[in-house]
This record gives sequence, structure tokens and C-alpha cells, in this order.
Amino acid sequence: MLSIQDDAGNRLPPGEPGEVCARSGNFMREYWNKPEATTDAFRGGWYHTGDAGFLDDDGYLFLVDRVKDMIVTGGENVYSTEVEHAIADHPAVLQVAVIGIPANSGRSRARDRRPARRMTATADEIIAHARQSIAGYKAPKGVEFRAEPLPLSGAMKVLKKDLRAPYWEGRERNVN
Repeated sequence: MLSIQDDAGNRLPPGEPGEVCARSGNFMREYWNKPEATTDAFRGGWYHTGDAGFLDDDGYLFLVDRVKDMIVTGGENVYSTEVEHAIADHPAVLQVAVIGIPANSGRSRARDRRPARRMTATADEIIAHARQSIAGYKAPKGVEFRAEPLPLSGAMKVLKKDLRAPYWEGRERNVN
């Protein structure tokens, strides 16, 4: 059984995104030597997957991001994958990762992108390009250009925690 829940554990209606939660008789028993992580993952009688998504009216599941990668800006939830898709099709972009960074007025966004060889783009051009396909409040507030590849896991996924680390050092980040 699946449900989509908000931060307080309330079930959300079809079409409204939240954390994907599941209940079944065949889940793991616990995280090895991590009782707090186990308690957090199984709160309210549901297994909290860490994935953000929604169910449609027919009960089909659509994943939109990881909960920990969601960015809150101006009181709005922004899914990093949506912004990454808006940036990625720019011809000068070779790799892109979108992360939330702290700001004086709440969380903001930083953009990590690696330009393709022999092509250039300005931060303003990347932001304008993203605004063509996503709402203005979701568009990047900044762009960071990198000469080196983005850090990847063994499964070839961008290690966003490594990208976030220098921005959040010494600060608390509230994520599920």
C-alpha cells in the first residue's frame, strides 16, 4: 500500500506531491546499528522512502525528486530535478546539479553546471534559458561554473551532499 504524506504525516490527495510512504509485510526490520534512522524511517506505521512524488487519480505513482534534494524558497517547494531539466538542454551545459544553499532570508538555490567544451554561456543566459520552461520562482538565483566534473557515486549519481557541504558547514539543514 502506498500513500503520499506531508511533513506532519498527513495523507495527501491525488496530484499533490509529498513523501512517498509504503506499508507492507515484507520490509527490512531495521538499519544496521542505526536505531534513530530506523525509528525515523518507520514513523507512523509507514516506511518513509525519502522519495518525493504524487499519485494520480488512477493510483499511478510519479516520482519528482528526493525529499532531501527539495528546495524551499519563498515558502514554495522547488524540486531540484525540474530545475535541472530546464537547464540541461542548454547547448553549453555538459552536467548540471541543483542544490539548496542557505541565505539570509531562508533557503536559496545555487546551481552547479559544467560547460561543454568550446561553448560558453553566462549565468544570466542560463537563468533566462531555465525561465523559458519553468516558473520564475523556480529559476536559478545563481549559477556556479565548474571546470571539473561533478562528483559521482559508484552508481553514477551526482553526490549532492558533497556539493552542499561547503555551503552548509556549521549550519543546520532541516530535511527528512
